[in-house]
Amino acid sequence: MTSAFAAGGDHRSLPVPDGLDGMRLDQAVSRLFGLSRTVAAALVDAGDALVDGAVRPNSYRVKAGSWLEVTLPAPAAPPTVVPQAVPGLRVVHADDDIVVVDKPVGVAAHPSPGWTGPTVIGGLAGIGHRISTSGAAERQGVVHRLDVGTTGIMVVAKSEQAYTALKRAFKYREVEKRYHAVVQGHLDPLRGTVDAPIDRHPHHDYRWAVVSGGKPSVTHYDTLEAFPAASLLDVTLETGRTHQIRVHLSTLRHPCVGDLTYGADPTLSARLGLSRQWLHARSLSFRHPRSGDEVTFVSEYPDDLARALAILRD
Repeated sequence: MTSAFAAGGDHRSLPVPDGLDGMRLDQAVSRLFGLSRTVAAALVDAGDALVDGAVRPNSYRVKAGSWLEVTLPAPAAPPTVVPQAVPGLRVVHADDDIVVVDKPVGVAAHPSPGWTGPTVIGGLAGIGHRISTSGAAERQGVVHRLDVGTTGIMVVAKSEQAYTALKRAFKYREVEKRYHAVVQGHLDPLRGTVDAPIDRHPHHDYRWAVVSGGKPSVTHYDTLEAFPAASLLDVTLETGRTHQIRVHLSTLRHPCVGDLTYGADPTLSARLGLSRQWLHARSLSFRHPRSGDEVTFVSEYPDDLARALAILRD
């Protein structure tokens, strides 16, 4: 079989680790090399992942100690930042070190492979903000992210000093990240903590899940208001994993209203007019990287979330 990637790829050869014994071949390749399941499956289909010198199907269960030979695709060029007008992107605060924005729905934090929509970084470049050059080229100045479907407060570093200080503050949990979420049903207890590790979903690309051996993830919640079919929560994060709040609340069987990816009721979502999860980055508090003063920035609910909340209250 002719390899689809061998001409420009990177050839790797190694034994299957004990921890992957019995795993599907495509899943094992995904875990070992940090690839999505879709890319890993394509490698296997193309004959670019051999087990003991033989082509195997994606469903083949690997055995610890078997010899795995993989030809990885040549790395793609990183996406570039394109200055652009981003409707609804509002600058809450800006100085020589930081710029704080209120991010609208449908906007990514920074460019990434496969994303062709607007970005916070592109929007800031479009209105003339010079961002820190620290970090990867496509996400310079980005010290934390919000999902495309999550609205609210986000800070971006403009100076190198700010980038270093804010990255450290987020790493050591010195930033208070407060979210509001409307979830299905009523949590019991009304206030609590979810401490459960998160990693990529073992079977679905673009989803995450509570997985044994995943990255430590801690979410605190408190019920602010209860309705017949839902609850408004105040949520704070100790960690900042991808989809953390959505995954943890779904694990409790109280997914964010409107979050069809993680099990929300489509009937309730339609009744409330929601086409995305009811999740909003309400406020962000941290020490200013230059002055050291404690600063807090707050975002009001956008129209779609406010309308859904009004319907629940009625």
